[in-house]
Amino acid sequence: MDVGGVSNTAMVTAAVIYLFAAIAHAAEWAAARGTGETTGERRTRERQLVGASVGEPGSGSVALQAGAGDPVDDERALLRVDRFGRIGVALTLVAFVVHALAVVTRGLAADRFPWGNMYEFVSTSLLFVVAVHLFLAVRLGQRWLGLLVTLLSTVGMGLAVTVFYVDVAPLVPSLHSAWFLFHIVAAALSGAAFNVGALASILYLVKDRAERRGTVRGYLAKLPSARQIDLIAYRAHAFAFPLWTFTIAAGAVWAQYAWGRFWGWDPKETMSLVTWVIYAGYLHARATAGWRGTPAAVMAITGVVAFWFNFIGINLLVSGLHSYAGV
Repeated sequence: MDVGGVSNTAMVTAAVIYLFAAIAHAAEWAAARGTGETTGERRTRERQLVGASVGEPGSGSVALQAGAGDPVDDERALLRVDRFGRIGVALTLVAFVVHALAVVTRGLAADRFPWGNMYEFVSTSLLFVVAVHLFLAVRLGQRWLGLLVTLLSTVGMGLAVTVFYVDVAPLVPSLHSAWFLFHIVAAALSGAAFNVGALASILYLVKDRAERRGTVRGYLAKLPSARQIDLIAYRAHAFAFPLWTFTIAAGAVWAQYAWGRFWGWDPKETMSLVTWVIYAGYLHARATAGWRGTPAAVMAITGVVAFWFNFIGINLLVSGLHSYAGV
């Protein structure tokens, strides 16, 4: 098997391991069901269980024993939650190493940086997303993004190896520029931060809704408060936005060298600007209008949809000057 074959095999393997990691994190969420309840909620549920068993001899005591009020049962449940969480992180770490091997060997097979087409860009961007998650999980003990990150990685890698895959090929002449390197690296890094911010915004909406209803239980009880999640999402976007601005600026300089103009309203250039406007509006609204919570989260999710439509939808649906078009 040549280097290119090693890369292809590693890509598929990483996608499968991400799937198993997502299953482990899903089990982590499921195992936490019933934990985090208040004493009043437990007593209510126990009364409901007893009421449902009226008329069945001896069933009342069984229902009480099955309740979630026993601290020992809660402790066992939390141990299961932690065990599944650790398995999920361990599998994600293994998948990340295999994923990194796939990206590196792809570059070796192509004898260039592995960012010359949509298949390579998507796989590299997802690698950065997972790297951010693992830093939060391993170094900071914050693994609450695990389920969403592994699901995103599974779907993204699955699409990369089935829909977006192209054989190793040399770069087209317009990509032979140092500005191409600056442009793509900045795009991948900002994209990773945008995705982390969007995933945090999704969890914010779920946690905020539970807090408003007073039903924070199960795995939601292990998450930071809605306000903290909102702040994390904001910081991720505040980090990503300057990088995205540099991405567009570097792309304009690159376009001048490649096509003799800084800006030509190419579909991908236009969609990049639309994405920039959405995120600029998000940060401006938070800084000046005091936007917090649901409106900001919805705008952040809209921004990441625009981001991925720019790098996938535009490539598949619209032809343009960029090398990714038509892939």
